[in-house]
This record gives sequence, C-alpha cells and structure tokens, in this order.
Amino acid sequence: MIPRSPADTRTDRRLAAGLAGLLGVAAVLHVVRPEPFDSIVPRSMPGEPRFWTYASGAAEGAVAAAIAHPRTRRAGGWAAAGLFAAVFPANVSMALRWRDKAPVLRAVGWGRLPLQVPLVLWALRIARTAPRR
Repeated sequence: MIPRSPADTRTDRRLAAGLAGLLGVAAVLHVVRPEPFDSIVPRSMPGEPRFWTYASGAAEGAVAAAIAHPRTRRAGGWAAAGLFAAVFPANVSMALRWRDKAPVLRAVGWGRLPLQVPLVLWALRIARTAPRR
C-alpha cells in the first residue's frame, strides 16, 4: 500500500466533512420541511409518504454522523453510497411527476438524476480512503 501524504489526508478529511455536512443538512430539512420530500415518495411505497420522509431523513442523519467520525468513516462512506442508490427511485418519481411543471422545474427534476453519480463516487472515495480501524 502506498503511504498517503499529509495533503491527501487533509483532503480526505475535508471531503468527509463536506459530505457529512450535506447529508446533515438534508436530514434536518426532512424534519423541518417534510412536504417537498413527501411529494416525491414513489406511490408504490407502502404506507404514508411522511413515514418514508422521516425514515430517509433519519438514515441521512445516521450516515452523516458515521462519516463525520473517523472510526466509522469507512462504514459511513459505504452506507452513503447505498443510501444515494436507495433514494434514486424517489428522484425518478419526482422527475416523472414534474413533467407538467414549468420548464425550469422539469430541468431540475431531470437534472438531479445524473447528480447521483458524483454523490455515489464521493461516498465511495470516502469509504476507500478512510483509515482502517
């Protein structure tokens, strides 16, 4: 294994802090403003959309905490990659439901889909570069 330079280690910590922050903000928004998240829960999901909004917010908060802590960062990175894959159907649902919206909203709906790829890659980088504990 090639030793990592101090600059690489600082970059890795910053990347982890950034993703933890992004996920933490998303988690809070799921609780504070759940309505937009309720509206994109796929209709095929059982139960009430609010349950899935809160559950996904709790998952985002737990993953954010795991990434933020060096001992759990590796597992948190893998969990984040899985979480981003798991919420992809909600993003597809949103894009489909927004077909009749204003052109800007349609663009946002469809534009979110390819953004999942860099998020997954970001999470995988964190998982792969976190020190083994």
